[in-house]
Amino acid sequence: MKVIGLDLGNRTVGIAISDYLGIIANPIGTFRFDDCDLDTALELVVKTIKENKVEKIVLGLPKNMNGTIGPQAEYCLKFKDMLEKATNLEVVMIDERLTSKQADVIMLQSDMSRKKRKQNVDKLAATIILQTYLDGRH
Repeated sequence: MKVIGLDLGNRTVGIAISDYLGIIANPIGTFRFDDCDLDTALELVVKTIKENKVEKIVLGLPKNMNGTIGPQAEYCLKFKDMLEKATNLEVVMIDERLTSKQADVIMLQSDMSRKKRKQNVDKLAATIILQTYLDGRH
């Protein structure tokens, strides 16, 4: 079963997709949209889901460091509802605290330039979110 992982921001959504066995997360890309334009983000994600025959969605939930739900998490929960209505697929929320930081550390260790890190952080964070989910299932 193919699973898609999403790292939603205010202007970008990082996307990763699993292999058919649901073992390995692979980065797909980062899509940009106008500030907080969830309708456009939804169109981009639904198109990717259909093209890749995805059967489950994993969406990062950016909780505050103390575990509470803040405005950014509410924004992601709204997107979760939109995804469920548009796709009729299950959307699993994964705590994404520090995934962007993890992604940045990985890219720094790879000696990636600042410009390339900025371009790749969202899709790598989506990959970490998805891999966390996949690892937790086995």
